[in-house]
Amino acid sequence: MSALTTEVENGIAVVTFDLPGEPVNKLSDAVKVEFEALLIGLRDDSSIRGAVLISGKPDSFIAGADIEEFTALTTEIAAERLSFEGQEMVSRVETLPTPVVAAIHGACLGAGLELALACHYRVATDHRKTQLGLPEVQLGLIPGAGGCQRLPRLIGVRAALDMILTGRSERGAKALRLGLVDELVPPSILRATALAAADRLARDGAPRRQPTGGLRGFLLERTATGRRMVYRAAEKQVRAKSSGHYPAPLRALEAVRIGLEQGITAGLAAEHRFFGELAVGEVSRKLVQVFFATTALKKDDGIPPGSAVPRQIRRLGVVGAGFMGAGIAGTAALNVEVDTRLKDADLERVGKGLNTVGGILGERLKRRRLTRPQFERLSALVSGGTDYRGFGRADLVIEAVFEDLALKRRVLAEVEAVTRPDAIFASNTSTIPIRDIAAEATRPERVLGMHFFSPVEKMPLVEVIPTEATAPEAVVTAVRFGRRMGKTVIVVADHPGFWVNRILSPYLNEAAMLVAEGVPVALIDRTMTNWGFPVGPVALLDEVGLDVAQKAGGVMHVAFGDRLRPPETLTRLIGDGRLGRKNGRGFYRYRDGHKAGVDDSIHALLGVRPVSDADVAVIERRLVYAMLNEAAMALDEGAVRSPRDGDVGALFGIGFPAFRGGPLRAIDDLIPSRVVEVLRDLADVHGPRFTPAADLADMAVHGRRFYPA
Repeated sequence: MSALTTEVENGIAVVTFDLPGEPVNKLSDAVKVEFEALLIGLRDDSSIRGAVLISGKPDSFIAGADIEEFTALTTEIAAERLSFEGQEMVSRVETLPTPVVAAIHGACLGAGLELALACHYRVATDHRKTQLGLPEVQLGLIPGAGGCQRLPRLIGVRAALDMILTGRSERGAKALRLGLVDELVPPSILRATALAAADRLARDGAPRRQPTGGLRGFLLERTATGRRMVYRAAEKQVRAKSSGHYPAPLRALEAVRIGLEQGITAGLAAEHRFFGELAVGEVSRKLVQVFFATTALKKDDGIPPGSAVPRQIRRLGVVGAGFMGAGIAGTAALNVEVDTRLKDADLERVGKGLNTVGGILGERLKRRRLTRPQFERLSALVSGGTDYRGFGRADLVIEAVFEDLALKRRVLAEVEAVTRPDAIFASNTSTIPIRDIAAEATRPERVLGMHFFSPVEKMPLVEVIPTEATAPEAVVTAVRFGRRMGKTVIVVADHPGFWVNRILSPYLNEAAMLVAEGVPVALIDRTMTNWGFPVGPVALLDEVGLDVAQKAGGVMHVAFGDRLRPPETLTRLIGDGRLGRKNGRGFYRYRDGHKAGVDDSIHALLGVRPVSDADVAVIERRLVYAMLNEAAMALDEGAVRSPRDGDVGALFGIGFPAFRGGPLRAIDDLIPSRVVEVLRDLADVHGPRFTPAADLADMAVHGRRFYPA
């Protein structure tokens, strides 16, 4: 079947792109061949005055290139050819004498936006699903079909670099302000507006576009000196963010610079050369693997296909109006648009929770992601009180109270007393087994865990934790609701710490031990950020809260014994009134909520002298291998269903470096036999907590891996 169909209205060819058998449109090799033939037909048909390119998919204009084809690339030459051919096809659209209008609704990303940029006019819808962007750097690549050349020329260097170097997408309203699209309309009149634009262009020619960055920005970018300033600022920002681990943003910056300083021909040549180099590089390979893993998870409900149907969640109850509970309520209102009732023990806490919800929505309003009417409507969805009024209508209740088993059991009993028999109860617990919370439940089949990460509105992961008694319907409902909240969801076993906190525990313990040995806090954190983590483990302890970390550490110690015995470091700091960022005192000092340097009194408090000659390689091995070993052990015990789930959970839950693919892929890359050897060396020096996991030792003997080679 053809992906492209054409009908002519008053001399305007309406080309509908509807890729058979796919939920979204993608530019594959086969589609490119068909598109090339279409362009020849448009060029040679003198009766065609203009053309409109529109999608036949409900939520996708063109979602990008077919990523599957990238995995087949084995050489730089083949990857360069793929980019070059894409550039050629897109350039033929630009040079077509017949004006082409892109009618954009839904995802217009990657090669889809590069194609739209080559069109002579762009009309987009104001629907929230309309997103325009060049996300290639998120796959370790650069835009390879002219995006590094056309976008800066259209919207200015700074605005273009802001999109290209981050991979961030923009909604229709922002795209209009940037000059990325020419008109913004409701979806109902997209086709008619695009047809009118094509007719107008056929009669009057393309409109003259004005610079969108303001006069000062326009003048700055029109001088070589000004552009050099923009390039230097962008490079500094990229290096600070990537720590040299991700080559794609710097290559994209260079492709933009060459194109603007040496001309578009040189820019396109640099673009396809850099694309070829990156496409077969190890970083891109890892990021593409992550892309496929997360894409597969979007179709995985955590239960056998067809075994249950998810319930529609129309009303949500949240017990606990603290930082986590309010974050859950605000994120649900923002992304799911569901009526939400927030409950806490006193009105002051309820008020603070509602203020937090307002802040989450207000931040979107400030960034123009919401209009004022949208902000008011979503704010009105969330209410609060000190009793369970309204919970009788709730389809789902999420408990987000303090990490205390007796308290969580009491809340569950209260909720069961006031909710319908079919209401689902989810505990947002970080370490306590759900079966313990549900031990006295009257409806255990409706109880599970939904472990969110802080801050909820920013952290992308949710762990769904069923017990042996949890009904499949409850599981699939929780998974689908988590996705509707904009989260990546993994289903994990009901083990203490579940997955993310299980593998995090020995890592944080080891960091606290290093501090107690006199290793400077800044050196520990810098070692791990250099390895690729977004923050170091000591800073993470401050972020989590030392009291919360101590509580979680106690649960893990009870569950797993001396191997996960937490050091006395946190007890001493808490005894000195230090809780971390939340009270401005921890391993670091804080001023107005912002980190203000390491607290140098830490080592005196712990009774140790700072070590001046700590070995960075040893610090790195102790921290990294503690986590890798725990990941192998937890997977073997069934904490997660597969290496895929485990790696995605680590990437999105604790910021494990994406360019390393996750802890289980990292073990494969390091080679299991070598990992076991290093662990045994560490055990000889630092004790039995580094004893290799049994399955890992078996992998070393038999040459097994977590993933196929």
